[in-house]
Amino acid sequence: MTDATPTDAPLPDAPEDRATAGPFDESEANPVRPYIDLGGIKILPRDGLNLRLEVEEQTKRIVAVGLDYVDSTLQVQPFAAPRTIGLWEETREQIRAQIRQQGGRVEEREGPLGPELLAEVPVVAAADGAAGKRLARFVGVDGPRWFLRGVIGGAATADVDAAAQVEDLFRSIVVVRGGTPMPPRDLIPLRMPSTPGAA
Repeated sequence: MTDATPTDAPLPDAPEDRATAGPFDESEANPVRPYIDLGGIKILPRDGLNLRLEVEEQTKRIVAVGLDYVDSTLQVQPFAAPRTIGLWEETREQIRAQIRQQGGRVEEREGPLGPELLAEVPVVAAADGAAGKRLARFVGVDGPRWFLRGVIGGAATADVDAAAQVEDLFRSIVVVRGGTPMPPRDLIPLRMPSTPGAA
């Protein structure tokens, strides 16, 4: 591998075992597992997992899937990506700039899923208007023609056991890119879940 990679073509960021340990492409997923089908992604149900759909008010389209698990939150979004380059490197730059603009702090570190951002994001408590800080981990994995982004909050930002369980949840997700041509960085369409068939 040389250092001659053009700066406008970042190499995909993904764990080396992504194809076997996830997040999975639809072509790599186990067809007999009882996934919850949300269109652009499929989620494997597990005890204690609550699922929320985040809807954009004006367009009424689903823009993210929120998962509550082991006193933590995981928000996920699947995006279309080019065939040859990954989006996570560029996306980290954008997140960094955004958080600093809001007066937050952010550092990059190597996590179990590859490069991730640990951020202190300023928040205002609604009740008394007092400002505080919220910890968030931004994770991302480049897959074949898709990019899966996750934002982890709650216990999994600091507690090792909770973090491992939420990372496992993230890695169990299946991305359904579909064959429709889509501009890179477009959100892969999400939809209301269809219940998995009774076993």
